[in-house]
Amino acid sequence: MNAPNPAPLRERPSPETVAAVTAALAAQFGNRLVTSQAVREQHGSTLTWVPNQPPDAVVFAESTEEVQAVVRLCAQHRVPVVAFGTGTSLEGHVNCPYGGVSIDLTPMNRVLAVHAEDLDCVVQPGVTRKALNEHLRDQGLFFPIDPGADASLGGMAATRASGTNAVRYGTMKDNVLALTAVLPNGEIVRTGSRARKSSAGYDLTRLLVGSEGTLGIITELTLRLSGIPEAISAGICPFPTIKAACDAVIMTIQSGLPVARIELLDEVQVAACNAYSKLTLPETPMLLVEFHGSEAGVAEQAERFGEIAAEFGGGPYEWATQAEDRSRLWQARHDVYWAACGLRPGAKVIATDVCVPISRLAECVDETKRDIVANGILGPIAGHVGDGNFHTSLLVMMDDADEIARVTAFIERLVARAIAMEGTCTGEHGIGQKKMRFMEIEHGPAALAMMRGLKRTIDPDNIMNPGKVLPV
Repeated sequence: MNAPNPAPLRERPSPETVAAVTAALAAQFGNRLVTSQAVREQHGSTLTWVPNQPPDAVVFAESTEEVQAVVRLCAQHRVPVVAFGTGTSLEGHVNCPYGGVSIDLTPMNRVLAVHAEDLDCVVQPGVTRKALNEHLRDQGLFFPIDPGADASLGGMAATRASGTNAVRYGTMKDNVLALTAVLPNGEIVRTGSRARKSSAGYDLTRLLVGSEGTLGIITELTLRLSGIPEAISAGICPFPTIKAACDAVIMTIQSGLPVARIELLDEVQVAACNAYSKLTLPETPMLLVEFHGSEAGVAEQAERFGEIAAEFGGGPYEWATQAEDRSRLWQARHDVYWAACGLRPGAKVIATDVCVPISRLAECVDETKRDIVANGILGPIAGHVGDGNFHTSLLVMMDDADEIARVTAFIERLVARAIAMEGTCTGEHGIGQKKMRFMEIEHGPAALAMMRGLKRTIDPDNIMNPGKVLPV
């Protein structure tokens, strides 16, 4: 197809436009329209090395109709709109490089319906995954997508999040059945239904899931649920090398063993977790594994995994038999970012991820590890390796230009390595601001032109989260 004109480049709205929009919002929202410096900077914060880029104003919305009102006003004045959940994203998704209005969706935090017999529920976007699971617990159900942070479900859908359970339960694209969103022109669109499958037209749900707020703002989600397993078995298994651990993962997956979670920590990350989470794990490459099912089933699966691990020099596989021990272990895994911070006080942690076909996992992780060591970079590795996805947490002194250059070059090589192995520049963090430069390398000019065409059609004035996902 011929490449369409890209969405127009943005400029910051004029002070007069900002003042007019802010006055109109204040008249409608009262003290739920906030312009204080501290709140604006909070909504322009980022866990990347992009400087803080605050909006001009923040609105705390409580309904789809209120989101619609804000978007309509901003569309009228061509003012940027950026949705905000809990701010846990890692690639600069919520920064406001052109100012505008940040719509904070945290007040939209109600579970609207639970259909236990159909294993689904309807929620507002500000509901967090932990709050939803607390709500569901008495019904024997849970929502399995677990990115670690207690992220909002709207944000998780917008970034197509996954996490530790993805190897068994899939990612957000597999678990969002339908949604409601406000489009850039202020129209409300409802996509999908509660049916488990459909062949009716374009799949607009999956178009919006992962669009990072660049095509619309999600205001309601219908989510697939799962039953809480009868039994859970978790444990740790050390390995002599990172390659041996990855080879064991490949064999486990290829053997059809139904693992619920299989996570990798290299020896640097294990040391960080020991210090931060007060653990005493052996400081060597390690897999954290969990099985779900019946009592007999999980015992058999754990035994078989132990046999596979032994083939690659791993072991002993140690069970965490008590629920408290399992929780402590997985909390330590979820805290790897904060644990990494303690390895080098004063450094900025730059977290990035890639994903490759499972058969190339050992090769990719091993080459990445050698690259880190060869270039004198401090960067522990952890990953949801059951689906080929792994992360590096790179500790950088932001006043050291040489170190910044070395880390930037390393990230370029990491992405190039993953794409050369028929993988992707990001398995779950998303594109945001920091990975836009890799989009054409991964997708090619024709696919990128198609994405730009969709963006221009849906958001012709480029007001929805401008400066993200698509390089224009």
